[in-house]
Amino acid sequence: MIEHALIFAAGRGERMRPLSDVTPKPLLRVGGKALIEWHIEHLAAAGVRSIVINTSHLADRFPASLGDGSRWNLRIDYSHEGPEPLDSGGGMLRAQSLLGTDPFIAVNGDIWTDFPFSTLPQIPDGLAHLVMVANPPQHPFGDFVLRDGLLHDEAAPRLTFAGIGVYRAELVGAQQPGKFSIVPLLRAAMRDGRISGERFDGDWDDIGTPRRLEDLQGRIAADR
Repeated sequence: MIEHALIFAAGRGERMRPLSDVTPKPLLRVGGKALIEWHIEHLAAAGVRSIVINTSHLADRFPASLGDGSRWNLRIDYSHEGPEPLDSGGGMLRAQSLLGTDPFIAVNGDIWTDFPFSTLPQIPDGLAHLVMVANPPQHPFGDFVLRDGLLHDEAAPRLTFAGIGVYRAELVGAQQPGKFSIVPLLRAAMRDGRISGERFDGDWDDIGTPRRLEDLQGRIAADR
């Protein structure tokens, strides 16, 4: 059972302005709760006992809203990155002391999904295992090719990275602290066959703009 998770929540959310000027994007509400609360609930249900949330923009809003995690019967720690976010790789490396050395789940704080986290591999065969989805309209060319359970940095036919994965600490462990993206590290590991993947065809949305947030709210309301 994976007991640790990282939720990426440090971004500025430029495309979500003006909403993100006063509220961090992961704390925007949909279906009666903040986007990030959906993740926390689903992670807790999957057996996660400790969550690290990385913060930068409006960082004080997160502990004020979410507290220490006790209401979900888990622990929340905050990895504050300062006034400028450290990007995905830098943020993951900075949070490592709180995440420990075992494989951990990482999920983008600005997506909405019903993905069952409990089905993720407890220990990835390589350095990471990523969840892929069909390409959404705003990202028609996708990110990586999924073939025979492994991900490849090839031209086509590509799927879109869902912002959900299981990672080993070794993926970023050799890097120097600071701002850097995890994507070049993933691509390098793909060339060595060390990144596995799966396709998810359930509900998934990248909530990048006010219009997408409004559309999601309408779908959730209609389902109820």
